[in-house]
Amino acid sequence: MDLPPIVPEDEWTAAGERLRAKEKAHMRAGDALAAERRRLPRLELERDYTLIGTDGEVPLPELFDGRRQLAVYHFMFGPNQDHGCDGCSFVLDQVAHPAHLNARDASFAVVSRAPIEKIEPFRDRMGWTFPWYSSSESDFNVEFGVSPPEPEAGAYQDGEEFGLSILLRDEGRIYRTYFTNWRGIEAIGTTWSFLDRLPFGRQEEWEDSPDGYPQEPPYEWWRHHDRYEGATEAAG
Repeated sequence: MDLPPIVPEDEWTAAGERLRAKEKAHMRAGDALAAERRRLPRLELERDYTLIGTDGEVPLPELFDGRRQLAVYHFMFGPNQDHGCDGCSFVLDQVAHPAHLNARDASFAVVSRAPIEKIEPFRDRMGWTFPWYSSSESDFNVEFGVSPPEPEAGAYQDGEEFGLSILLRDEGRIYRTYFTNWRGIEAIGTTWSFLDRLPFGRQEEWEDSPDGYPQEPPYEWWRHHDRYEGATEAAG
């Protein structure tokens, strides 16, 4: 293995400082990207979608759980599969406690095309408690571009794909504001990563956001996850 050289402490410190300068520039570039995301145009959903949850039919607006923003992870779990995708499972294992996301007026949900009768035992097996819904009775996944119109015989997960959709609910209407997939999913997991993709962002005063967006001083909204008003007790 061709390991880097061994150097005196002053050289090691100087090399680290040079790298940190580049890391800070990378972070500032990420802030600029997040500001651009907050200005992306919206796509209004013109159809009403009904998904299937643990207790039966659930209209799409109910996935917001009373909040204005919703992050939906499209999990690869086809109708003819007996368990979910390994890679998608890797992603969900990294999703942070939802209470902090909820505190920023946002909810998180998972949607797959497999029937709920297959989703529930798999979720229990994996130890997750995220809200997970089946789109087996609707065209939700197909129209969001993550499922084929018809299952592809022999295709991995029946031709399902994965991705993250961000939705905004405003005055009774629902809009799609952002979507990413493939390596764009690698950054997803921390609360920060979700907030930087939401329409309202982190909602802190230092952010470059359009006029009228909710903002407050940084850090002041942070709490222990069991100390938020109406905190969600269950983690993933």
